Amino acid sequence: MTLRTVIVVADSAQIDGGLGKVAVTSAIALADRGLDVIYFCPVPGVDPGLVQAGVQVICLDQVSPSADPNRIRGLWRGIWNSAVAEALRALCADHDPKTTVVHCHGYSKALSPAIGPILTNGPLRSVYTMHEFFLACPNGGFFDFPRGQICTRKPLGLSCLTTNCDSRHVAHKVWRVARQGVLHGPGRMPKKLRHVITISDTQRNVMSPHLSPMTVMHHVPNPVDLGDEPRVRAEDNDLFVFVGRLEPDKGALDFALAAKEADVPAVFVGAGRQEAAIRAALPEATITGWLAPTEVAAWLAKARALVFPSLWQETFGLVAYEALGRGVPVITGGWNAAREGVETGVNGLIYDDPAELVAAIGQMDAGTAGRMSQAAFERRGGYGLTREAHAARLVEVYAAVLQ
Repeated sequence: MTLRTVIVVADSAQIDGGLGKVAVTSAIALADRGLDVIYFCPVPGVDPGLVQAGVQVICLDQVSPSADPNRIRGLWRGIWNSAVAEALRALCADHDPKTTVVHCHGYSKALSPAIGPILTNGPLRSVYTMHEFFLACPNGGFFDFPRGQICTRKPLGLSCLTTNCDSRHVAHKVWRVARQGVLHGPGRMPKKLRHVITISDTQRNVMSPHLSPMTVMHHVPNPVDLGDEPRVRAEDNDLFVFVGRLEPDKGALDFALAAKEADVPAVFVGAGRQEAAIRAALPEATITGWLAPTEVAAWLAKARALVFPSLWQETFGLVAYEALGRGVPVITGGWNAAREGVETGVNGLIYDDPAELVAAIGQMDAGTAGRMSQAAFERRGGYGLTREAHAARLVEVYAAVLQ
């Protein structure tokens, strides 16, 4: 059986986060290899690169459940989107099962658990990339947001069901529990998934107990676009930079408080609910809002270190790998996947308790930053995969799926 067509399934066809970036860039790279690539999504918005690469985009032009003015309809679509399931099943039925693979990136927004029966028992063989923990955990992060700590409760166990761990409101936790029940029931996931892609050892270790012994796990790190820029001379810089959502689970406020205590200049590239709290804690901080990739790169070029203080078990930490590949040392907690690219004391610093962040920042003087920058840049070939290597690895996985 020879692979000819890949149907990429994601919530949207634009780069609106880490998942979107991987889905879009991998689709383009697969098309560049000469494969017929179809990109299926419910929510409008198409990255121009897909069109330029000749990727066929099928968009249902639905309103995202979270933005639907009809709140009841939005809530229901988030649990079971029948229109998406019908359209995806019809698309799959039009293609040869001997030469076509479905590659799904997530389900937790407009796609909903309704796509589960198609991935597990549909007309085509499929593979599912886990970008978070939604296949097991109702809130997707194994993180207790009100308490600001990693959650070790059994998903949907009594302690889980009686604890409000949601980032929004207890009613949202109830809705997520209902969706999780549907996912495990009529959605048939994750137990019936035959092939799953993990993007880090951290994610694999967390998720393994929640998958079927019959599920084949394929390790495919995310693509990391390093370009050919020269090394960032971190030793000449004094800025400590954060890139990401300004939300409690990302540790942005923790970084602001640590930067204040360590008396270092801090830059926050991103936006979120904690922006006001960060400004109050560190009035002199620079907060840029969301920026284009080239603008993010420009801030990294001014960084002495990237601070990655995320409090949950990040499944990859793309910006950390991008920073390391440019020679920017990374300071990160030892509980998330970004640590897998850091050798503490060599190309960055790993701390084991959030309270140790101040001390870690204090260690990053100019001399230390320069030494670590050199080491990080020399290892740039080992941070994730290039876009081309990522596509080649995916093709190997698809061949295994077809077999």
